[in-house]
Parts: sequence; structure tokens; C-alpha cells
Amino acid sequence: MAKNGLASRLYRGEAGLDIIGRRKVWFGAALALVLLALLSFGLRGFSLGIEFAGGNSFQIPASVGTLEQTEVKVQEALAAAGDDAKVVTTQKVGGTGGEFYEVRTTQLDTEQANAVKTEIADEFGIDATTISGNQVSEAWGSQVTSRALLGLVIFIAVVMIYLILRFEWRMAVAAVTSLIMNLILTAGIYSLVGFEVTPSTVIGFLTILGFALYDVVVVFDKVQENTRGITANNNQTYGEAANLAINQSLMRSLNTSVVALLPVGGLLFIGAGLLGAGTLKDLGLVLFVGMAVAFLTSILLATPLLVLLKNYEPRIQAHNKRVLARRGAVARGEVTPKGAAPRTDDSDDESVDPESAALAGAAPRVGARPAGKRPTGARGGRPAGGGGNRPGGGKRR
Repeated sequence: MAKNGLASRLYRGEAGLDIIGRRKVWFGAALALVLLALLSFGLRGFSLGIEFAGGNSFQIPASVGTLEQTEVKVQEALAAAGDDAKVVTTQKVGGTGGEFYEVRTTQLDTEQANAVKTEIADEFGIDATTISGNQVSEAWGSQVTSRALLGLVIFIAVVMIYLILRFEWRMAVAAVTSLIMNLILTAGIYSLVGFEVTPSTVIGFLTILGFALYDVVVVFDKVQENTRGITANNNQTYGEAANLAINQSLMRSLNTSVVALLPVGGLLFIGAGLLGAGTLKDLGLVLFVGMAVAFLTSILLATPLLVLLKNYEPRIQAHNKRVLARRGAVARGEVTPKGAAPRTDDSDDESVDPESAALAGAAPRVGARPAGKRPTGARGGRPAGGGGNRPGGGKRR
């Protein structure tokens, strides 16, 4: 790995990524994505599973033919039963009793369901007892939805209280906004792509909230560390200190997200894709999408929003103005930094010494760490007091 490569600089927190300085870009992109998601909610809606929309499901042995042939035969059976019901989804599912096709239809009453079951058995030439069926009421899905919303409200309230006690109310607002944005964007992807929403999806939505909160708290903890006592010096604005915190914690957040996505990806692509476990697909899909979105919102939205809120605080406003005014004065040569040799009238050098400018509060390189201070009383790397020799040159007996 190259010493000055991007990966190495990310590990050292020296990548120099200007996340805060480009916050208008991130806010604009987030607003556009939210509008797109809301538009999709209104025009396309969601592909609700049988648990939410209500309906019937029939499990047919996979030995009857292909999935496409099964869907066509079931649709013909629905038409022959004299009902306007239609097939909603078909999927191949593996179970302890072997593989079978699960066909979900619109709502049927008990008499219609039995007639369709008999007709399906006649279409495939199999015994009707080998076909199992289930009926789900739409009211059950409404109950699940209301309980999920209640759980979401309670979770957000608890998170707000914790963050206010642990950090401050501005950090709590920024973090909760990031969580809500995460939910909206994940739901928008589900709506646009047409992924089916099931109870497993709802459980996954509530699960990714905890992951997203962890990512935000990691970054905010570093921001709090970097900005503690920031108004006591003129070296950095609040936004620069927060941007440094992002650079210092970016690799940790990235590693956490990658490590978390690997098992979820295995659950989704191996469990659902190769092994045909349909229930794992619903849970794995929402976790995979939500965790990926959570990483982006914690970095590109939560901390920039925090800086925006903090910049309205009078104390931080005054500090930022003082830092920028000091830099401007140094750049114009109106202020001689402490420890710098005074300029003479006949000097032709119009530049400002970089080290002296840094001492006076010159703008640090994006992502740079604060310069360390020399211990008071130290000179030449040795402590004051003669290093064990008595004053006057006499040696200690």
C-alpha cells in the first residue's frame, strides 16, 4: 500500500476530503432524492405483500413444471372458477417437504378459494390434497403497520432523549433528521424498483435505524472531541473542526459498513438467490439497501446539518468571524503573527511565513490535524532547570 495513497491517507485521517465545504451539494442532492421518493410514493406506491394487501396463497409442488407454466395454469384456474381474481406474485420456495411454487392471488372467499384449488389440481393433473392454501385478511396488515409506526415513534423519542443527554439538542436534531432521511430514501428505492413489502421488510426497516444511529454517534463523538473548547483559540472554525472529525472517522465508518454488509449480502445473495429462501430475501434486501444508505447519510448529511445548526449559535458565529478576520489580517500583512520577525519597509518579500500564519490562525489544510504545542518551559527538547545540575555549575553531591 503506497504511503501517500488514498487508502493510507484515509487510515491516517489525512485524506483531505472537504465534506463540510460542499454541504450545499449534499443538501441539494438529498432534497432531489426526497422529492423523487415522494413522487414515487404518490404515483407508483408500494408493492404490498399478501400480509398487507390481503389475499390468498397456494403452495403447489415444483414437480408440476416451470414457474412460468405454473403461473399461467393458476391464472386459467382463476378464470375457470368464474371470478375476476388474478395472480399477484409467484415464487419458488424451498422447504422441509421439498421445493414448491407459492402463488399469491387477490382476495377470495372460502368457497372461491376451494373452487380455485380444485381447478388448479385438475389443470396439473394432481391430487388436490397436495396443494395447500392460506387466506390472509387485510386487517392483519393494518395492525402490523400501526404497531410498526408506534415502535418507530417510540424509538425516535428515546434516541432524541439519549442524544440530548449525551451531546446536545442540535446533534439530536441532526441525527434524527439523518435517520428519517435514511428511511425515506430506502422506502423510495423500494417504491421505484417495486420490491415487495412484507412483515420482514418492516422488521428490517426498524433494524437499520439502530445501525444508522451507531454510524452517526461515531462521527458526532469525534466532532465533540475536536470542538471542545474551540472558542478559546483562533486556529479553526467549527466547520473545519467538524470536517476534520469526518476525515478522522471516515475509515472506521467505512470498515464498519463493509463488515456489516458482507453477512447481509451473503444472506441476500446466497440464502435467497442460491438456496431459494424467499423469507430471507425480504429481510436481507431491506438490510442491504438500508445499511448502504445509512453510511452515506451519516457522512454526507448528519454532520453538515449539524454544522449548519451550530453556525446559527451566537457564540460559534462570533468565533467563526474572529477566525476569518484574523486570517484576512494576516494575509494582508496588517497583523504580525506572534513569534514572527517584524517586517521592514525595505523588504521586498510580500509573502507570509506559513508557520507564523498557522500560529495566527491561518486556514489549515482540509483534513489536517491540529498542530501540537510545545510544553511550557521546555527549550531545545530539555526540561527547564538544568537537567539535574545545580545553579552556578556546581554538581550535586
